[in-house]
Amino acid sequence: MRNIVHAIDKKLFRDLVRLWAQALAIALVLACGVAIMLTGFGMYRSLDDTRSAYYERNRFADVFAQVRRAPLSLMRDIEAIDGVWAAEARVTGSAILDVPGRLQTTVGRILSLPPDREPRLNVPVLRTGRMPLSGARDEIVVNAPFAIASGLVAGDTIAANLNGSRRSLTITGTVLSPEFIYTLGPGAMMPDNSSFGILWMPEPEAAAAYDMTGAFNTVSLKLSMDARKDEVIDRLDALLAPYGGLGAYDRSQQESNAFIDAEIQQLHTMVYVMPPIFFGIAAFLVNMVIGRIISLERSEIGLLKAIGYTNGQICMHYLVLAGLIAVGGVGIGWIVGAWLAHGMAALYARFFDFPFLMYRASYVAYAVSGVLGVAAALLGAVRSALKAALLAPAVAMAPPAPPHFSRGFLDRGLSALGMRQSGMMIFRSLTRWPVRSGLTVLGLAMSVAILVSSGFFNDALDSLMDRSFTQSNRQTATLAFTGDLSESVLEEVRRLPGVLQVEGQQAVPVTLSHGHLSKRTVIEARRPDPDLARVIDDAGRVLNAPPRGIILSDRLAAHLNVAAGGAVDIRFMTGRRETTRVTVAGTVPLFVGLGAYMDLSALGTLLRQIPQVSVAHVTLDAAQEDAFHAAIKDIPKITSVTMLTHARRSFQETIRENVIIMTTVYITIGVLITIGVSYNGARIQLSERARELASLRILGFTRAEVSLILVGETMLLAVLAQPVGWLLGALIAKIVAQGSASDLYAIPFVLQPSTFATASLVVLGAAFGAALVVRRRLDRLDLVAVLKTRE
Repeated sequence: MRNIVHAIDKKLFRDLVRLWAQALAIALVLACGVAIMLTGFGMYRSLDDTRSAYYERNRFADVFAQVRRAPLSLMRDIEAIDGVWAAEARVTGSAILDVPGRLQTTVGRILSLPPDREPRLNVPVLRTGRMPLSGARDEIVVNAPFAIASGLVAGDTIAANLNGSRRSLTITGTVLSPEFIYTLGPGAMMPDNSSFGILWMPEPEAAAAYDMTGAFNTVSLKLSMDARKDEVIDRLDALLAPYGGLGAYDRSQQESNAFIDAEIQQLHTMVYVMPPIFFGIAAFLVNMVIGRIISLERSEIGLLKAIGYTNGQICMHYLVLAGLIAVGGVGIGWIVGAWLAHGMAALYARFFDFPFLMYRASYVAYAVSGVLGVAAALLGAVRSALKAALLAPAVAMAPPAPPHFSRGFLDRGLSALGMRQSGMMIFRSLTRWPVRSGLTVLGLAMSVAILVSSGFFNDALDSLMDRSFTQSNRQTATLAFTGDLSESVLEEVRRLPGVLQVEGQQAVPVTLSHGHLSKRTVIEARRPDPDLARVIDDAGRVLNAPPRGIILSDRLAAHLNVAAGGAVDIRFMTGRRETTRVTVAGTVPLFVGLGAYMDLSALGTLLRQIPQVSVAHVTLDAAQEDAFHAAIKDIPKITSVTMLTHARRSFQETIRENVIIMTTVYITIGVLITIGVSYNGARIQLSERARELASLRILGFTRAEVSLILVGETMLLAVLAQPVGWLLGALIAKIVAQGSASDLYAIPFVLQPSTFATASLVVLGAAFGAALVVRRRLDRLDLVAVLKTRE
């Protein structure tokens, strides 16, 4: 029995050596699924674990609130709210910074530090230097990414316009904070650490600068485990309302945390959506290869049974063959997945400012991906293996009965049209094995779909850039004022160096409600027919808000479950804090934020005041841009400047780099799938039709004509896969676009014809290359030996 087992083991080894190319093609497809699963799951766990540990160690708050000006004595009542474990008040403000060596304006956000102690919540992590000394004047620490981007170190000084007073501030150290893992400046779409920084200074200094002595304008709460968050928020809002509270909110709406939540959700989706596609294709390829091997080895199977092998041993032999292929694919997938996970960790380090990154190999992820990979291969092989095991020895040793085919209506029609014999052979092969042809088309279509869905990101970002920067926001810069000011301030802005155009806008924080649904947002109000900051519909038309209505973004309207013609209640968070009802005049697509738009005069009427502005949009003469920046650094009314041209360039460069990396990865994956499907299909076709092709050569057909039959069938299947792949790719892209929508942003569902064309060219080229590799075997066919084989 040992010799018998040894003999079948030798056969297994020889089968692997003989089928190494087909086995490698299957293993690489399987490895893609394993690698994506490991990468997605690994980074999902890494990002989630790192964030959780960071939040816990540095006591990241659960609830946040802003207020105009509240007395510190109110903190006793806030701390007494049922469910509040800790509360901390702070003074915050904006400042224009003058960074040495930088001509462009830099915006800073000032945060106060408690005197004589460490903050109770949102504790900064010291990276270099020291914290400001208690009682020291004009000492600050800054967030580390800003210091690195600006070339600042401990001991350097920067000038800051603090509420109209120019101060020289000395940097004593750099820190990181759980509040600013993902740091966006005013109006920015991507982090830009060179133009926006966070500055911490002692509370007495910050309070004196912003006229907050004995008061605060932000508060953070840490809740106990059994706290009822909604009740805490309602109670906090009630306490802050008399002092100009702007509405409390929980972690889910904190900007930095919300972006990380969105990233974690995308990784979570990738883990559950992408790997099954690759495992399914691998199962199909294993089924094709093992099925064909068994068909060609019928006599060997009969011989093995005749000398004593059981059905179980025969079945296990072919399952082990599939399992070994799967083990190879899983091993490759583990190596590539670990490499990709570390690469993505480095990529995340560029966008998320963690003081540490907890990445550890999850044995669960390795085990699950390995089990699924092997299970997919065994699932593909089990039907053919059972079929081999159930063959009776006498039946197995006899050649199989040839399939019965008859000329159908299409055959006669194509013959009547004068189709060449090679074309007829291709057509009959497809129609007489419809299941196999259909599965091959589906496998190739998945390659197209993956490339289309990855190309969708590039198209979506182009559309986002065009809508956000070219059509909607055409200004060079946006200036934010200390508060709502008379429109006469626009004339002062117009006199600044290099200013060509000026448009004002008012931004008012509100809560919009419709029935039991509500949402905190900001109403933007403008004069009719703006030229710079505009509301654009799907057709590219500029929309003006009606005198007595409001325009909502489509996502905001969907959240409130209201349509054009309906009504929403507006509760103003400033001024008289009144509630009024207005009609929804229409909805518009918006990809960044949740927008609500009104006419400036109409908003002034609701607020019972003359029209005012809180920001100014300007276009600049590029030749005088430096003079413009120099002038605004000393204007007390301006708290921040957003350079749209710089933001556009930064966004485009950063996103393009990531898109190139992602596109390269997905093209590689698409090519591997195509080669795996096409190569295995062509090899099986060659093994099945070797006798026919050899006969054609002897009958006088040229090598080119015979090759056309082999390559033509593969390419015809690839061509048929294109429309199916386009539809599947568009479906995947739409699911991704819908699944990524949040309060922060939405990805537009846009697919350009060039994306479909690129995907098709890549797949067709890979399929043609795989077919040519197999076609070379035709030149090495021993025609006499092939013709002597049994039918």
